[in-house]
Amino acid sequence: MSQDHLPRYAVYYALPRRNALWALAQDWLGRDCETGRFRTPPKLEGWTAVELAAATESPRHYGFHATLKAPFHLSADCTLQQLRNSLSRFALDQPSFTAPPLKVSAIGPFLALTFSEPAPAMETLAAEAVRDLDALRAPLSEESVQRRLAKGLTPRQEALLRRWGYPYVFEEFRFHMTLTGPLADRQKRERLQEALAEYLASALDQPTPVQEISLYSQADTHSPFMLEERFSLGVRDREEAADAESSDRGQAAL
Repeated sequence: MSQDHLPRYAVYYALPRRNALWALAQDWLGRDCETGRFRTPPKLEGWTAVELAAATESPRHYGFHATLKAPFHLSADCTLQQLRNSLSRFALDQPSFTAPPLKVSAIGPFLALTFSEPAPAMETLAAEAVRDLDALRAPLSEESVQRRLAKGLTPRQEALLRRWGYPYVFEEFRFHMTLTGPLADRQKRERLQEALAEYLASALDQPTPVQEISLYSQADTHSPFMLEERFSLGVRDREEAADAESSDRGQAAL
């Protein structure tokens, strides 16, 4: 039986709500993935509203994000509440950190935000999410595997797909926050890359705060993804540090 009618969940990185880049990117895609409201995309010279809507159709469906644990169906013995509890515990043990600023890049025919410098801490976070949360994931159906294989994968990527449900994990992981679907015309893609860099320029000169991870969900494979819940990183570390500081102050007062 096809899994397409079942809900799917994903663990993504999302920028903080008050981050200027979060708001600009949501406008660009034309949908707020946290509230479900449509937003008014910017007007770019030389581009019609229809062209921009087509260019952003795929990332609008998935919501603005960077993938940590790719979309999956829950295993037969896992409930949504168990997923939430596991994600909360996982987040408690992961340190928050600051990553390099983002830039608009071309990844093959797509445009996306990538880090301007390497970010090993993000690679570690993604790898930990893949490993720690995998027991909650239902195995991919053979139909889903074949759909992926039809797009072309290396032998290593196929092995990762069959073991972890996604081909771009561990050494194949590349952090990116997708801004467009595939744009076949290279000249138009380059022009749009320049226009997007200008549109987002005011929010791209700051380091990237990695303070939360988020649970996204979709009712079925045809429904758009929604950001369901945010989980703060490193809370346990901060609580232990606060306890240690309080203890030190108490000892000093003796």
